[in-house]
Amino acid sequence: MNAQPVGVPSRNDIVSAAGRIRDVVRRTPVMHVAAGELGLPVPVTLKLEFLQHTGSFKVRGASNAVAFLRSSERGAPTGGVCCASGGNHGAAVAWAARRANLPATVFVPGFSPRAKTDVIESLGARLRRVEGFYSDALAAGQDHARRTGAFHIDAYDDPRTVAGQGTLGLELAEQIPEGQPVLVGCGGGGLYAGVALALEGRNRVIAAEPSSAPSLTAALAAGEPVDVEVGGIALDSLGARRAGRIATAVGLSHRMRTLTVTDEDIAAARTLLWQRLRIVAEPGGATPLAALLAHPEHFPDGATVVVSGANTAPSGIGS
Repeated sequence: MNAQPVGVPSRNDIVSAAGRIRDVVRRTPVMHVAAGELGLPVPVTLKLEFLQHTGSFKVRGASNAVAFLRSSERGAPTGGVCCASGGNHGAAVAWAARRANLPATVFVPGFSPRAKTDVIESLGARLRRVEGFYSDALAAGQDHARRTGAFHIDAYDDPRTVAGQGTLGLELAEQIPEGQPVLVGCGGGGLYAGVALALEGRNRVIAAEPSSAPSLTAALAAGEPVDVEVGGIALDSLGARRAGRIATAVGLSHRMRTLTVTDEDIAAARTLLWQRLRIVAEPGGATPLAALLAHPEHFPDGATVVVSGANTAPSGIGS
């Protein structure tokens, strides 16, 4: 098993990641929504990251980790690559591994939706369902890596993954005005950490979490990652029991406060995206907009919202 380094990547690491995956990932567009269109008196910019390969931002981090592995290892790892995932990271690892001609094994909790596991299997990865939560799938994936020699690609606590996610922030620096706040959904916190590091000193980045899975909120209050109870409609994408060490370190150093929203807030934001803009977002992808709608007092001049994923069944959204 290859040891996983844990440390906060630098902005230079993010710039290097952008060069490494420039010809691999899509540069996703932004949509400018006028004041009033989403029921808010301020304009909103949507970063349409759900248009990324496999339907979520996770391809950025997975592709950087695989590219870094191939450039630094002597030959491919004996057991290929593996990971634990609620679904999106697994699809991203499967996609990146297929491009690199590496076998991939993905461990998911039993509740992961078919809309996500079908994508993983269609990309040629071996899917392993594990009873319990993401933490149980993570333990199974790490055990598999130890037994087989596979390289474990962590979803949010490897600086290579976080640096890859941070490339989204570099794109935003070219797409939105300086000073405009950016809202991102947070589970383990890899996207939050990467984007906050990429935009440090230019744009404030706020993490939005379901109140039913407040892992980063609890970590910042405690000063370190702690276990929380998780549940709710965004469990498959934002259901980490414990926030990542990298995201916690970044949040503490930036003195960041999270915004939490209810399942009802998230469902309403998904419905609004569909009814007003015909955007189909999964619950985790709609959580940042839910935070903007539920806490407009924090954004008197508007905000940028990252719609990070769309791996969901359209039938689950209000008509």
